[in-house]
Order: sequence, then C-alpha cells, then structure tokens
Amino acid sequence: MNNPISGFYKKSKQEKIEWLRKHYFQEDADTLSVLESYWHSDVEIQELHDEFIENTVSNFYLPLGIAPNFKINGKLLAIPMAIEESSVVAAASNAAKFWLDRGGFRAEVLSSTKNGQIHITYSGNKEDLQQFFETHKSEFIDAISEIQKNMKARGGGLLDLKLIDSTTELKDYYQLHASFETLDAMGANFINSCLEAIADAFEKLAEKHTSFIAQDAFPYVEMSILSNYVPECLVRAEVRCKIADLAHGELTGEEFARRLTRAVNIAEVEPRRAVTHNKGIMNGIDAVVLATGNDFRAIEAGVHAYACKGGKYTSLTHASIERDEFRFWIDVPLALGTVGGLTSLHPMVRFALNLLGKPTARELMEITAVAGLAQNFAALRSLVTTGIQKGHMKMHLANILNQFGANESQKAAAEVYFKDKTVSVKAVKEFLEKNA
Repeated sequence: MNNPISGFYKKSKQEKIEWLRKHYFQEDADTLSVLESYWHSDVEIQELHDEFIENTVSNFYLPLGIAPNFKINGKLLAIPMAIEESSVVAAASNAAKFWLDRGGFRAEVLSSTKNGQIHITYSGNKEDLQQFFETHKSEFIDAISEIQKNMKARGGGLLDLKLIDSTTELKDYYQLHASFETLDAMGANFINSCLEAIADAFEKLAEKHTSFIAQDAFPYVEMSILSNYVPECLVRAEVRCKIADLAHGELTGEEFARRLTRAVNIAEVEPRRAVTHNKGIMNGIDAVVLATGNDFRAIEAGVHAYACKGGKYTSLTHASIERDEFRFWIDVPLALGTVGGLTSLHPMVRFALNLLGKPTARELMEITAVAGLAQNFAALRSLVTTGIQKGHMKMHLANILNQFGANESQKAAAEVYFKDKTVSVKAVKEFLEKNA
C-alpha cells in the first residue's frame, strides 16, 4: 500500500476486511477467511465484542483453563486462568494440590487505597501556593460532591487531598495527590473524573487569587490522571507448614525448605534472577486478571514498580525457616474490580466471577495474589528439584505435535519416545517422518 487511508473507523467491519484483503493480502480470500471463522456464532455477542474497542475485525482467542483445589482462607475454589503459555495452569493446579493437605493458602488485604495526581507547574512563591491550597481545599473537595455522592454512600470516595512540593525533582513542579477508596470498582473512571473536576476548580479559583495576580504568576494544571502505582492497595498471601511436611521425592523436608528458601534469597539480591522470578509470579496473576476482566497492563506496571520500591529490583516473594516451620509469602499491590468495565459485559468474565462465587474486589485481590504465590512455588519447586524444563517440555511437545498435525496414535508414541529425550522441532519432525 502506498497511500494512507482516511476515515478507516467509519467503514463497516466487512468493508475493513475488504480493505485489508485488497491492500495487504493481494486479494487472498483464504488468508482472511480465518477472521470470520473466529466470529461468535451468536450475532448479539459478536456485536458486543465488536464494541469493546475500535476498528474491530475479529476476535483473538486465549485458552481459559481452570486450576482446581485452591483452599484459600478455608474455602475451596477453582480458579479461572486465561493464558496462552503452556504449563502455567498445570503448575498452579499442582501447587494448589500440594498445599491442600498442608493447611491451604491464607490471604488478607492489608490496604485498599488507590490514588491519582493533578500535576501543576508554578513559578511563583511557594508559600503563596500552600496558603492558596489550604484556604480553598474544602472548595476543591466540594467540586466533586456530586461525582462521589453514590460512592460515599457505599463507604468509599475521596480519602485525602494534599499539595506536594516536587520542585527538587523538577523545576516549578507541584502536585495535588489524591487518595481514594473505590470499593468493588477498579475506579479508574471515577478517579479521573474526580481529578479533572478538582483541577477545574483549582484553576478557576487560582485566576482570582490576589497573591497570584500580584506576582503575575499563576499555577497551571498540566494534566490530571490516576496512578497505576498503588503501594497502598496491598494484599498478602502466604503458606506455612512444618518443615518435616515438605519432604519431596528423595529430599527431606529440611533440604527442600533450605533449597527453596535459598532460591528466593537469590531472587531477593540478584535483579537478573528477580525479573524472571517475578515474571513467573505474573504468569499466575495476569491469567486471573485477564479472566476476570481487569487491566493486566496496569497490574504489571504497578507490581514491577513495587518490586523496585527499595531502589533495587527484587523478589516479590519471601521465604523463611523459623525453628520447625517453613513460611512462604507475597506482598503485592493489586488494584482490581468486580463491578464496572468488562465485568458486567463480557460473558466469559461473568462466568469467571460466578465460578469464584461473585467475589468482592478485596476477595478477588486475595485470590489473585494466591495464584501468583502458587505459580512461584511451583516454579521454584521444579527449579530446585527436577529442573524447570521437564514439565514445560511435555506441554511444548504437545504444541509441536499439533503444529505438525499428528494423530492420536503418533502423539501417544511421541510421548513415550521423548520421555527421556530432548524435545525440539527438528527431533519431533524426524520422529513423525519415521512413524508416519
């Protein structure tokens, strides 16, 4: 294609596909027929999906798996996980089963405060800005009275508003830092609406403030936006048991506990290891976040920022051996919601939340943190015993066999053949050629 297109968004879905076929697929009908094959058979459901984003041409499927046997705070749950990576659901399920007979998982929300900022540029006298803020703070809050009326009636809303001097980090930079409780909503739209209303009131009142007029220096709002860094929206999940109960294969409980704790210690001090360590945790967390219609990108950004809060990237999980007890836990920020957004629109999200017993946001935070902890435990158990590849390569073999269109007989034979051999695309191809 040589020329850009104008008004692409105005075209119907079929017109968009025709445009793609003409300009990018050389009139190849077969290539684009796959788009239609992924449309939902129910027209109304497909129309719903079409309206989630702009310029929709089809759906992009991810497998939805179920990890059963999670005992969390005494309640047995099956956790929905939407993810494409093989062995994640299996690993979570294995960890759940392991801890089922050892007391299960315990989880608690430590805090649920979210936040946002109004970013301000001001070159005048600092004391004048502070006085202006203190004088009119109640009016800034009054500006959102209608917006937060229903939220406050349910026990949420704006918790605090303060002026922060950030001029040591950036010249003439100040911010209004607002903290919120949004209950079962993730709260992005609510928070942003509040911030913009406060910012509008701030600027209007600033225009009339005598000190600013005298200096001819007025504070200017650069932008107003929530933050996805939510270290005050924190949940803890943990497991603990007698060290003797950790016996694994030929390893004694003492040796297994030592190895697993040492692996965590390495991730605590070595950032290169910590990144991969935490990525495995996010395998579990993201899969639940996706399945329940929450924003995994916001969660990822906030979690990894939290992992750096001490000035160095480190492990999100921790382990300890005290006397005869082993403890393994995670503290992780998770701003999740169970109302609003896709939670009431997407049929699969409704299924996932119903499967979990229609949890509150706090309960979903606990479940999601547990999924991350379970995933990390499963990965560490493999790393310090059989190695990470044994379970992973079994799933990798299945994917390669499907790629080559192997039949059930070939799949069964391949599973036996590769039990003690290295799996690779080349090796699988050669095996299938010999067993055609």
